[in-house]
Amino acid sequence: MQDLQLKQFSIGRLVTNSYLLHNSSQAVLIDIGGEPAAVLKYLQTNKLELLTIFNTHLHFDHVYGNRALAEATGAKIMGNERDSFIKEENVAGKGMFGLPPVPPFEFENLDEGVIEVLGAECRVLATPGHTPGSLSFYFPAQNWIFCGDLLFHRAVGRTDFKGGDSEALAESLRGKVYTLPDDTIAYPGHDEETVVGDEKRLNPYVRA
Repeated sequence: MQDLQLKQFSIGRLVTNSYLLHNSSQAVLIDIGGEPAAVLKYLQTNKLELLTIFNTHLHFDHVYGNRALAEATGAKIMGNERDSFIKEENVAGKGMFGLPPVPPFEFENLDEGVIEVLGAECRVLATPGHTPGSLSFYFPAQNWIFCGDLLFHRAVGRTDFKGGDSEALAESLRGKVYTLPDDTIAYPGHDEETVVGDEKRLNPYVRA
């Protein structure tokens, strides 16, 4: 198995973190919240084939660039169907903050389970709370979890949007994320990364 490399981009109106995981020839992306020009330039410069766009959830600021990036690269888009109502509202221009409509896109349903990503084991975790279909992507060998808007540095995701559930979010954290090794690096949808063990002890909203 080749070592995975991680490249982070901050993209879109709400400055969403997009995470490109790649080896020497192929890549996958987690969330694309705006125009994908920077990602496309990196792929071209490094001669990388983008295979898949994974969505942690389907809010506007995590999917806006899905169609453009998929059309430019041929990558498939994957997310959880429990967030389909969010996608439809965003495409119709009825989503968050009065932002413009999301270019329509199709996606394949992805549920909890173990998949292989670029030769690495990835555990797809169902982590609802911020949205009903929120997913987290845990790579045990790399010690990474990509958790979208579930968990932030000393904060948690909002639950006051349609489909949000504060009790489900707390259960997702305690039952899925806080059970991981303490030194697991958590890469959120916005702002800087954090460490699972620190959040278990210090997060003012949800502790272990």
